[in-house]
Amino acid sequence: MTSSQLPPNQSPSTGLDKKTSAILSYALGWLTGIIFLFVGKNDPDVKFHAAQSIVFFGAVSVLNIVLSIAGSLLGALGIIFSLAGLALGVFAFVVWIMAMVGANNKGGIRAELPIVGKFTAPYADQLAGSIK
Repeated sequence: MTSSQLPPNQSPSTGLDKKTSAILSYALGWLTGIIFLFVGKNDPDVKFHAAQSIVFFGAVSVLNIVLSIAGSLLGALGIIFSLAGLALGVFAFVVWIMAMVGANNKGGIRAELPIVGKFTAPYADQLAGSIK
C-alpha cells in the first residue's frame, strides 16, 4: 500500500492513524512529544499534540526540579516545597490522563489540553510551526 492509498485518517509519516499518534505523543510526556514532533512532521495535528506535550510536560519537569532544589536548600521549610511538588505531580497526572482521553475522543484532531490549554497552545503552535 503506497502513501496515496492510505486511509484518510492514517498519517503517511508514522504509518499510524492520527488518533493513535496523538495519544502516543502524550504517553511518556515530553519524551514522546519530541519523538512524534519529528516522526509526525507531515501531519499538523500530530505535530500540534506533540508540541503541546513538550511545552506542558517540559514546564512541569522544570518546575519540579526548581521545587526540589528549593526544598533541599531550605531545610525544615522544604516540606512546603515537597508538598507543592506533590500537588504539581498530581495535577500533571490528571492533565496527562485528560489529554490522552481528549486526543482519543477527538480522533487525533488538534485540541487544546484541558485546564491549561489556553496557556500552552500558543507556544505549541510556535514549536510545531518551527519543525518542517
